[in-house]
Formats: sequence, structure tokens, C-alpha cells
Amino acid sequence: MRLGELGVRRGMVLLEAIVALTILAVAGGTALTLAASSLAAIDRAAKTDQASQRASRFLDAVSLWPRADLDRHFGIRHEGSWLLDIGRPSSTLYVVSLSDSATGRVLFATSFFRPEVAHAAP
Repeated sequence: MRLGELGVRRGMVLLEAIVALTILAVAGGTALTLAASSLAAIDRAAKTDQASQRASRFLDAVSLWPRADLDRHFGIRHEGSWLLDIGRPSSTLYVVSLSDSATGRVLFATSFFRPEVAHAAP
């Protein structure tokens, strides 16, 4: 090997090392970005799950309301961070939906049967 060829080889080794470090840096940055976005997705999922559970508990409480309370809350009204919509398509059936007031997205919807109260004759 001549002296000139040795200098060219050293330059190629340096270039290969720089290319290898660049590839490692890009791969590491990609892995870091992926990990950060995964953590953000997990955090969003946990918050959505908690909000769903709170909304479900509220709708559970609404399901226990007697007919008079459902009539009193008839229509669309704000209940905390939700929109509660109570409708009555027939005299014994109530349709209830709970929506996110920020997005308008329906979280839960259900129907309740409440029999008509027969008044005793005097």
C-alpha cells in the first residue's frame, strides 16, 4: 500500500463514521418521537376514559329520576360539561342523550319507561 492510498482510506473511514452516526441520530430521533406520541395517546385515552366514566355515572343518576324530574328537565340543558337532552316521544317513553358540550358529540343515549301515574278518585 502506498502512502497516498493510506490517506484516502482514512478519509473514507471518517466519512463512513459520519454517515453511520447520522443514521443512528435519525433512527434515535424517530424512536423518541414515536415514544412521545405514544405517551400522549395513552394520556388522551386515560382522560377520555375518565370523562366517559363520569358521564356514565351521571346518566346512571338520571336513570333513577322519577317521571316528575324527567318532565322538569325536559329539553336541552347544560349539566356541568355536558348537554343533557330529554325528550318524550310518547306519554310513557323518555329518550335521554348526554353530549359533550364542547364538541357536541353524543356520549350516551338511552330510553326510559315511566308509567303514567293514575290519580286516585276522590
